[in-house]
Amino acid sequence: MSVEDLIDNYANEVDGENGADENILVFSLSTCMWCKKCKSFLNDRNLKYRFIDVDKIDLKDKSSILNHLRSKYESRISYPFLVCESGHVVGYNPNQYEELFKK
Repeated sequence: MSVEDLIDNYANEVDGENGADENILVFSLSTCMWCKKCKSFLNDRNLKYRFIDVDKIDLKDKSSILNHLRSKYESRISYPFLVCESGHVVGYNPNQYEELFKK
């Protein structure tokens, strides 16, 4: 199974009326306060997004997904890790989210 298939398999979709063209995907931890704030930020703006709580998936699959993120984005991994068509943001940073969604 490809990493893209793993991501599609684990991703939970949250409906929203905005942002469908951004294809927003959040990698998060279910117990992380900053990850919850990121999801609230998206929900408050009625954005459509998908998320994966990586602490709730198979360890082998988690490793594959994280290696993929490191190589594709050449970035450290910290949660939340938000990716979209306009770029990515490591950690909770609402100002950077706003900048991404303006593009």
